[in-house]
Amino acid sequence: MSNVMQEVLDLLDLETIEHGIYRGKSVNFFGKNVFGGQVLGQALMAAGRTVEGRLPHSLHGYFLRAGDVNAPIVYQVENIRDGKSFCTRNVKGIQHGENIFLMSASFALPEEGLEHQVEMPKVEGPEGIPSEYELRMKIAPMIPEKVRGVFMRERPIELRPIDPVNPFAPAKKEPRRYHWMKAQTALPDDPLLHMCILAFASDFILMSTAMLPHGVSFMQNNMQAASLDHAMWFHRDFRIDEWLLYDMDSPNASASRGMNFGRIFAQDGRLVATVAQEGLMRLREVPEKY
Repeated sequence: MSNVMQEVLDLLDLETIEHGIYRGKSVNFFGKNVFGGQVLGQALMAAGRTVEGRLPHSLHGYFLRAGDVNAPIVYQVENIRDGKSFCTRNVKGIQHGENIFLMSASFALPEEGLEHQVEMPKVEGPEGIPSEYELRMKIAPMIPEKVRGVFMRERPIELRPIDPVNPFAPAKKEPRRYHWMKAQTALPDDPLLHMCILAFASDFILMSTAMLPHGVSFMQNNMQAASLDHAMWFHRDFRIDEWLLYDMDSPNASASRGMNFGRIFAQDGRLVATVAQEGLMRLREVPEKY
């Protein structure tokens, strides 16, 4: 298994302090602040540790403060309700004595019922498409030295973008994007683990979809960008170590916030998850220098 994928498994292997209280490590994936996907995955794992025989079908989270990559995060899980069909948990992510994240998650028993779904977009398959890492290698000379190490860091999820965007030379485009994604290595047969890693992966690139029509990028010195909230619904079985298509669009940007939606499909066309996220995208008046 690759070192970077093992790093994610270690992040999700939470330390149990006592029932309902867990501690997770932090890793520097993108800079001085904790990557939002890390907190999503860890909080969902913490909630799942308190539920027997059911898997999550939805989560709704709020990012309250920037997380410190140099400190662990404590997750406190509150049992809101154990019903016949559904269980609800609230999770607080705490660092340095302050709440940095709040999440509600709902768990359900498997059940048969009526079904329909939107069709999977007709896009090029993952085979033969350059990976995001290969694309980053091509633009490495454009990357400021201060952020080059973080930007070029190997990632646990392989992304293969369709119609990729250069964050250091953004052009105005329709607010829609697609990429294929999967874990770098095969993973254990644990559905909760796959859901937690998909929650982790769902935060990659989604927020910047709202920036496409404006020709701006989160890598600009005068752009303040941060995830504000994140919601996710799990519809059907999947494996994160098999190719999934992430279909993303942004219907709105206003008041320095961009709204983004995502639909995640298995390669056979099944819709496996839906995502919604609003992010801060505030242009500063005076650009800062690296």
